[in-house]
Amino acid sequence: MTSIQSIESSTTLLTEKNLTKTLTVGIITAVLVIAAPMIIGAAGGNYWVRVLDFAMLYVMLALGLNVVVGFAGLLDLGYIAFYAIAAYTTALLSSPHLSTQFAWIGAMFPHGLHTPFWIIVPIAMALAAMFAPDRPPNDAPMANAVIRSWTPK
Repeated sequence: MTSIQSIESSTTLLTEKNLTKTLTVGIITAVLVIAAPMIIGAAGGNYWVRVLDFAMLYVMLALGLNVVVGFAGLLDLGYIAFYAIAAYTTALLSSPHLSTQFAWIGAMFPHGLHTPFWIIVPIAMALAAMFAPDRPPNDAPMANAVIRSWTPK
């Protein structure tokens, strides 16, 4: 007798999802996430909005780690460096601290460089992408094997 047994065709490994239930829960969650800062800001003030912002930031980082470690099966924390590069770029371009730290920027913008959010996002993305390697290092044979298997022949 072998240890590998065939799975019967009537057996399903994944349960079918109820699309209506999934959409309803998704819409309710989205509404709560969007409304939470406004409700908490009105009830508790600016401090609790910042606490909620940090909590949501850590939830986003945990979800990214879950995708990388849980679904892909590798422990690669390198993407957090690109997240940090984009975060620092956003913080510096949207606050007056950039002009206080660099005198030549302070001379050009005496009241601070307050860049609009929709201009900061592509700049931060481009700067984070600029630091990303175009291929894995040579000492990563598994990653090279995966890339070779994806390369069209």
